[in-house]
Amino acid sequence: MRPQRFYSASEVSVRPSPVPASGGVYGWYFEGAVPGVPTDGCHSWAGRMLLYVGISPKAPPTNGRAPSRQTIRSRIRNHYRGNAEGSALRLTLGCLLADQLDLRLRRVGSGTRMTFGPDGERRLAEWMADHASVVWVVSASPWEIEHEAIRSLVLPLNLDQNRDSHFHGQLSALRAEQKTRARTLPID
Repeated sequence: MRPQRFYSASEVSVRPSPVPASGGVYGWYFEGAVPGVPTDGCHSWAGRMLLYVGISPKAPPTNGRAPSRQTIRSRIRNHYRGNAEGSALRLTLGCLLADQLDLRLRRVGSGTRMTFGPDGERRLAEWMADHASVVWVVSASPWEIEHEAIRSLVLPLNLDQNRDSHFHGQLSALRAEQKTRARTLPID
């Protein structure tokens, strides 16, 4: 909650990476406002606002399947430079910033995946590089920490486990609207 430093897109992308290849919890802090996002009650530190937390890996499946092998390093890199299909944070930010960054969610490939296209994903990555930073903590059971963080903090960009958030309905509707619109457009 009081990180000694924040990490930028360029810092987590270098090799060797400062982000450990292990399980853990990560928090996304933003400088300045994210359009349309209420921040009353959000945790702030050093001029930045904590708006989202994530984990890697997910809790182990109870159906006998193998657990995820993702790490906080792979997830953080994917959030910074991946696409909306593989990152709930990128999808959410892209929907919120659609007008400002001229982003349009589109179906790609077989038509079941949705991204903001190469140019849109690049613009979103640039925006995140300018406005978002990340911190993390290593944990063998990050799902427990995530649950507690979402329960006890105001995290308007988290949807999963966060139905009590006063922004949940509005954000869910915005994302659904963008997906519905994308389904009416030709596949890129």
